[in-house]
Amino acid sequence: MSEPKDAADSYARAGVSVASGNEAVARYREVLGRWRHADQLDAVGGFAGLFRLPGDARRALVASTDGVGTKVTIAAALRRYGQVGADLVNHCVNDILVSNATPLFFLDYLAVGRLDPEVAAEIVAGCADACRRHDCALLGGETAEMPGVYQAEHFDLAGTIVGVVDVDALPQRESVVAGDAVLGLPAVGLHTNGYSLARTLIPPQEWGAQFGDESYADALLAEHPSYYRDVRAIQAVADVKSMAHITGGGLLENVARTLPDNVKAVFEQQRWSVPPILRELVRRGDLGEEERYRVFNMGIGYTLIVSLGDAGAALQEVPGAKVVGWIEERVPDEPRVVVHPARD
Repeated sequence: MSEPKDAADSYARAGVSVASGNEAVARYREVLGRWRHADQLDAVGGFAGLFRLPGDARRALVASTDGVGTKVTIAAALRRYGQVGADLVNHCVNDILVSNATPLFFLDYLAVGRLDPEVAAEIVAGCADACRRHDCALLGGETAEMPGVYQAEHFDLAGTIVGVVDVDALPQRESVVAGDAVLGLPAVGLHTNGYSLARTLIPPQEWGAQFGDESYADALLAEHPSYYRDVRAIQAVADVKSMAHITGGGLLENVARTLPDNVKAVFEQQRWSVPPILRELVRRGDLGEEERYRVFNMGIGYTLIVSLGDAGAALQEVPGAKVVGWIEERVPDEPRVVVHPARD
């Protein structure tokens, strides 16, 4: 994949600095490295945190906190609130699923400029519906009215999920070897990442315009799907070695976090379809190859690494899944993830 001359410049101009985010994470690690709880466990790729279950060393609690980003700005402007609640739960479910966890309970945090009880109830109802679909308890949460921090019609939404996993069932990225297959589960749109850039490229006055069979608003607010049932179906017929939820950082950063140092993942983009809204954003932003695969999911929402011999059974179990790449040996200083763009 060739290097664009201004990697990540478009996202930076939209107000999001990838470099600053990476520096912040490095500083967090420095702070957290000063002390570690005895029952804290490492998690594959850092999508969630693991804590040994008190009284049962064979199991661990798996927790993650996340939000839906500036997708809420579009939802607020269009007064379409229920979907972002489901987006939030599904995103968090996917994050702990990377550690093979089963969801137990969820808590939401809703911050508003001015509290409208009807709007707040619609947002929380979206969370509740998604929790019910995962047999996950919605224990409650927090609603904060913060005039002066948020404009009256604006809000932010975040949540925390806790699940459980048998320690012996944690994915083992060390088992990933050259020749393994990378399976991809399809994305339907942006999900919950890249919206700061998307809102720059598609301004509000265009959201109501027709885009194919739907409006730009419909495409931008498409649900962030949960991959829980598809992953469980694949696990029933295949030994899944490692998984990644493709969120901020795209394929390049998320998959890299779930690989051992001696291998790399090679993707071939012609093996899957890119949703029309993502193709449109790439066109409008004239995004280079690296930037598009780092800012957006580019059509893959979740990846699983299995032995090549297991790939066929997995594809039969989940028709939407595709073999999107493979694992090769890696030498020091090589990238951990390589994407071969589709040929025109």
